[in-house]
Amino acid sequence: MTATFEATLPRLAPVAAPPARLVLKADAPSRGLLDGAWWPRSRDLLRELPALTDALDPLWGRITHIAVNPEHWPVIPHKVPVSGHVVKVGWFTPEIDPHKLLLLSYGTGRWDLLVIPPETGPEAAGRLMAAASEYGGPPLTASVLITADRALHDVCVPNQVQDAETAWESEGGTSQVTVAVPRKASRLIIGM
Repeated sequence: MTATFEATLPRLAPVAAPPARLVLKADAPSRGLLDGAWWPRSRDLLRELPALTDALDPLWGRITHIAVNPEHWPVIPHKVPVSGHVVKVGWFTPEIDPHKLLLLSYGTGRWDLLVIPPETGPEAAGRLMAAASEYGGPPLTASVLITADRALHDVCVPNQVQDAETAWESEGGTSQVTVAVPRKASRLIIGM
């Protein structure tokens, strides 16, 4: 009688995902349309959301639902397994700004984060994170904040007016938006 042994493969330890690149307003009643900013590393919600909820669950309570606009997300899973629970993901086209993520924590509250496109450079991402996490504002929607930053820093934006004189005329001779720069430290920075 002969015994046959199957070769066992070495067990690989799970590789921890990098922490979420996240900036939040200080824990105080805030004004403005955003509660902070998130700069994902990709457009893969299955890969990105666990790191985000790992950072937010201890601060805001267990995140149970997330809503996105599908414009910038190629695949939107209905459920995403995260540490110890499942987060339900939904999408709404006209109701949610394409550059915003809506988070819900059962019984605790709702938060809105600016989603900085993954391909954004570190300098622009830093400016957007600072503006989105300013205590007093910004009084801008997520998409307007991104567009304003691109316009102020001469970043080419497809399908938008590029000539300064034409922009001046189309806006009625005045600038429509400005990007806020924080005046005081009021942010919690995670994973930077």
